[in-house]
Amino acid sequence: MDYLKIYSLNLYSYILFAGYSAVCIPALTLFVAFMSLIVGHRRAMRLFRRAIAWWSRGILLVPFPFIKVCYENDSGDTTGEPYIFVCNHRSFSDGFLMAVLPVEGVQVVNIWPFKIPVIGFFARYAGYLNIRMMQSEEFFDRAVQLLGDNVSIIFFPEGTRSGNRKMGNFHSAAFRLALKSKAPIVPLCISGSENIPPKGSLLLRPGTIRVRRLRAITWSEYKEWSVFTLKNRVRELIGTELSLMENRV
Repeated sequence: MDYLKIYSLNLYSYILFAGYSAVCIPALTLFVAFMSLIVGHRRAMRLFRRAIAWWSRGILLVPFPFIKVCYENDSGDTTGEPYIFVCNHRSFSDGFLMAVLPVEGVQVVNIWPFKIPVIGFFARYAGYLNIRMMQSEEFFDRAVQLLGDNVSIIFFPEGTRSGNRKMGNFHSAAFRLALKSKAPIVPLCISGSENIPPKGSLLLRPGTIRVRRLRAITWSEYKEWSVFTLKNRVRELIGTELSLMENRV
């Protein structure tokens, strides 16, 4: 596809994104606000977080069929929620991809998403976490409380986008939380997002993004492991699966 077609795709996608968001965000906000008058706070928060996922799913459909997102779940998990999801991180779009997960969840994000108008407000209200903006004890207390409320937590432990197929080192917060909470860890493999858009750019390129969910690692399996062992084991599982997905083995 030549650059004229790529620029046309981006113009189309961003105009549609703006129009869709201008209608969807107020509509969902009013819906959740109305429902919060009827249901309790806990159910209202669940609905609010699901509304964010509904909006994000719409975002994923905006550039279709030029950009396709495929969610693959052959894990056969029967452990039940809540989960700690651990994902590799290649692109700005990875956060939106988490809408494919059929769970109530919050993400552990960097500082910059909270600074985005509208999106930052909703992320903060939904309880998204940032360990850089919180004391360590507060972070883990809130995370454990969320898991206790049956809310899954989504980590990108590389901490920043790699921008390519090379996976960076993992930070330890997700795995320290797992050892504190005993929640099952679910590795997620994201393939194809590295150019949608490329790091440092907002220029979308056509392609297919695949999100593959691996089998959960349960407390009975990892309870004897150290944080270091658990971290490296999950990173190895994701790296091996990505190589299979991308025919690099």
